[in-house]
Amino acid sequence: MSTLLPVARRGSSSTAEVMHRLVSASHAKRLSPALASVDFEGELARELAVRRVERAFVEAERQAIARELRAVPSEPTAFVSWFEELEKTGPGQHDPLFPWLAESATHQQMCWFLRQELAGEAGFEDLVALTQIKLPNRPKLELARNYWDEMGQGHESGMHGPMLGALAESLELRSSEETVWESLALSNLMVALATARHYAYQSVGALGVIELTAPGRSEHVNAGLKRLGVTGAARRYYALHATLDVRHSAAWNREVLHPLVASNSALAPLIAEGALLRLRAGQRCFERYRQELWDKA
Repeated sequence: MSTLLPVARRGSSSTAEVMHRLVSASHAKRLSPALASVDFEGELARELAVRRVERAFVEAERQAIARELRAVPSEPTAFVSWFEELEKTGPGQHDPLFPWLAESATHQQMCWFLRQELAGEAGFEDLVALTQIKLPNRPKLELARNYWDEMGQGHESGMHGPMLGALAESLELRSSEETVWESLALSNLMVALATARHYAYQSVGALGVIELTAPGRSEHVNAGLKRLGVTGAARRYYALHATLDVRHSAAWNREVLHPLVASNSALAPLIAEGALLRLRAGQRCFERYRQELWDKA
């Protein structure tokens, strides 16, 4: 699973940055199609070492929000209501960064923001495909419908990933050393949850909360791009997600979350945990983006 923009190497004394660049590079290599391995044992040993780093990162993130999970309801309807409330009260929600992008950001500042988004893009359709493996039929079918929409319902021109690539091409965005570790951490978290089956239900929650919270942010970014004169075709990705994800979220909550929790109430805190992990990682990004964009303005 690769990012839309290659992540450039950068020298840094930050332990977090070194760790997340290492994990990001490992994900790109491990999940990309390849020819026969010429050093399987060596590659396996290197992957094992990085997977241990990855697990330590995820477990530390889980520990940081453990207390917040005590109030998560286990009754299905109450749980979905709790989940939907995250759009209003979850970590990082309605961050002032996004109205500022809509109303005030310069072309250069918008491009810096988009480079962060592109470098940290893990590929929603791939995450959905990995997460749906061996899920019960009803949730699996909804993830299949979601995946089909992400894939343009079989038409290349409607695929969501290439839409984001078209925006990068239109704005001539290139890889740079400006990618902040918080953006990589968000991508690394999503890949870790989707590729480890013991985090499968956390991945369900993390993907579901993206659908729940993306429309508002996408609407602001689309407004900012329009203000800066970016064409409708180039900003199609954000224009689409400002509306489509509202429908996706409602279906995800009804067809995935409710039946899973109804089948086993022990899944509620795991799904909630994934949602909070994703929101917390996003919040960390937004705070860093504001620091970089506003303090240096």
